[in-house]
Amino acid sequence: MVPLPEYEGVDAARFAAIRAEGRPAVLRGLVRDWPAVVAAREGRLRDHLTGMATDEPIPMVRAAPEEDGLLHYEAALRGPNFTRTPVTMRQFLAVLEAATPQRGTLAVQGLDTRAVLPDFAAAHLMPLLPANVVPRIWIGTAAKVATHNDPAENIACVVAGTRRFTLFAPDQVGNLYMGPFHVTPAGTPVSMVHVTRPDLDRFPRFATALDAAQTAEMEPGDAIYIPYGWYHHVEALAAVNMLVNYWWDPARRDLGSPWDALMHGMMSLRQLPPDQRQAWRAMFDHYVFLADGDPAAHLPPAARGILAAETPDEMAQLRRTIIAALQRGDAPR
Repeated sequence: MVPLPEYEGVDAARFAAIRAEGRPAVLRGLVRDWPAVVAAREGRLRDHLTGMATDEPIPMVRAAPEEDGLLHYEAALRGPNFTRTPVTMRQFLAVLEAATPQRGTLAVQGLDTRAVLPDFAAAHLMPLLPANVVPRIWIGTAAKVATHNDPAENIACVVAGTRRFTLFAPDQVGNLYMGPFHVTPAGTPVSMVHVTRPDLDRFPRFATALDAAQTAEMEPGDAIYIPYGWYHHVEALAAVNMLVNYWWDPARRDLGSPWDALMHGMMSLRQLPPDQRQAWRAMFDHYVFLADGDPAAHLPPAARGILAAETPDEMAQLRRTIIAALQRGDAPR
């Protein structure tokens, strides 16, 4: 593993340059002056959060002590190795204050602050992003979140406790031994290999991923930028930890889901004979990933058709064509 690059005093212009590089980075001290960070530093985080909490039900995660803080699968991969119980934020904070390692792992994860802490966003501004990007909160005891990626860009800010992030580039997916798609601990596929205790006899390619991994340990007030699709393993190291993160996706919203396209490809391409798969790999490289530039550049504009489709109406027509083909059980012609 190598350390993540670090920056201090990052403003919006500097962040735009960091983001343009397409690599993760630690933003030291970005939110050190947030009221919640100050409250945590002074030992009054519970009072600070309780004062703005609503009675909205939230799912409290609880894992048994023998799981050693690892939030993952149960042995047969039928579901997660933890339970979820509805509570309010005030109830959770009271339980958290009395938590001990002997009672297992407790957490609330990815909560929309508009529902549970409606005054949080206005009091804790994120200077690097538009105001419409919603902050989400993660609070809990010491825990380990399995390696996964998100279909969004991410800025994650440590409010309380210490966090260790281990990041893997998207091209390491073949070395991460990802789990099933149809049942996941928290919505996206996660790695079957535990970063803190990897079984390299069972998962030998993970050694290559570890060699290429980047890591950082972060204190309250620090933040990390995680680009789209980068895999990350997160360890909350203190007895009480709080993280606030911001997900956003600058891609057009009318283009359909890449996940759906991937699953369609798994259905329609993976079972082809090897020579046909190789032919379609070349087609995707050329027409989808633009390995050779614009595939329609040599055609007059009036003759480009689907090769130049980009307006909302053209995308809607393309979607209708694909849906009709799927309903017929054939491929678009």
